[in-house]
Amino acid sequence: MLAVTTFALLVVMAMAMVRGFAGPTIFDRVLAANLFGTKTVLLIAVLGFLFGRPEFLDIALIYALMNFISVIALLRYFEHTQKAEKGSSTHE
Repeated sequence: MLAVTTFALLVVMAMAMVRGFAGPTIFDRVLAANLFGTKTVLLIAVLGFLFGRPEFLDIALIYALMNFISVIALLRYFEHTQKAEKGSSTHE
C-alpha cells in the first residue's frame, strides 16, 4: 500500500511540475511550486515510514518550513514588483 501511495505522490508531483512550466501567470507557477513542495514533504514522510527511519520526519518538517517561508517571500516579492510596475506606468 505504501508503494501505491509513493507512486501516487510521484504522479501528482509530475503534474505539479507540468503546471508550473505551463502556468500562464507567475502566481500559477508559485502555486505549483508550493504544491510540489507540499507533496515532497509527504513523500519524505512516507519514505521515512517505509524504510523505518523516523528521523526523516524531522527532515520533512524542516523542508515544510522552508517551503512555506519561500512561497511567502516569493509572493511578497512579486506583489511589490507589480505595484512598482503599475506605479511607474501611471506617471508617464
